[in-house]
Amino acid sequence: MITVVIPTIGRPSLNRTLAALAPDLDIIVVDDRPRFRPPLKVPDGVRVLRTCGRGPAAARNLGWRAAGTPWIAFLDDDVMPLPGWKEALLTDLADLPEDVAGCQGRLEVRLPPWRRPTDAERNTAGLMEAGWVTADMAYRRSALEAAGGFDERFPHAYREDADLALRLLKAGYGLAKGRRVTSHPIRDDGFWTSVRAQRGNADDALMRRLHGTGWRAAVGGVPGRLAQHTVTTALGLASCALLTAAAVRRRDRRLPALGVAAGVAWLVLTAEFLWARLAPGPRTPEEILRMAVTSVIIPPVACAHRLRGELRVRR
Repeated sequence: MITVVIPTIGRPSLNRTLAALAPDLDIIVVDDRPRFRPPLKVPDGVRVLRTCGRGPAAARNLGWRAAGTPWIAFLDDDVMPLPGWKEALLTDLADLPEDVAGCQGRLEVRLPPWRRPTDAERNTAGLMEAGWVTADMAYRRSALEAAGGFDERFPHAYREDADLALRLLKAGYGLAKGRRVTSHPIRDDGFWTSVRAQRGNADDALMRRLHGTGWRAAVGGVPGRLAQHTVTTALGLASCALLTAAAVRRRDRRLPALGVAAGVAWLVLTAEFLWARLAPGPRTPEEILRMAVTSVIIPPVACAHRLRGELRVRR
């Protein structure tokens, strides 16, 4: 009845995910690492396919098309299905009407109980409220065929799941939320993880082009800060340009005043962004340093990625 499809980039957590699944499940692991990597070590009976780094959307498409079951359950390679997951999945899918295309599992993110969560941990915890994320999402094969699967123009593990859900909803299908529970880990992806995450702004440009300006509300997402980032970046660039021009044209007394005013406004907006990220957190020296540095860098990086995305979708 069900095939479990797990795209992977070779995380060590893959084996823990596989070990948590019932041994009688049909499982396909899709190796999305670049070419010329050693074969993955997986338990006997687990099929391994390769996409050679084409991205998670392409990996999931290859996996579900290779399956022969009416339901496909997608899992990420770092989640931990809790005991009884298979039985709970079968219960979730039993007697679903034919017009229900998919069923989402409940994600559990365990935050440290002894301190406030960091900015990165809060972002991960947001998955518990997110809609239709493929960290644990089961779809009918027939619905995937009708929708054409995941859109491979989304190159990262970002928005490709929301795009598929919106296309199915627009086609008249329903989506349900089940009771099975999967634990999602909190990873430490390094000092610059929040800056790297800004590349998702390029995918947001594609979402807006495909689904209109209301796409975020349709998937239950929270409003972004791109408008504030745009103003902050513009003020920072204006301040630099005006002060540089003032150094060249020393007789023009208006330029230094305008440059300083733009710089003060940039500083105020940057401080507001920093405090919004820092206030709910543990405020340790390490977290303060990380938030201070990345809060300066994120606005221009977010704008650059969004501009790149807008140019890409227009081509």
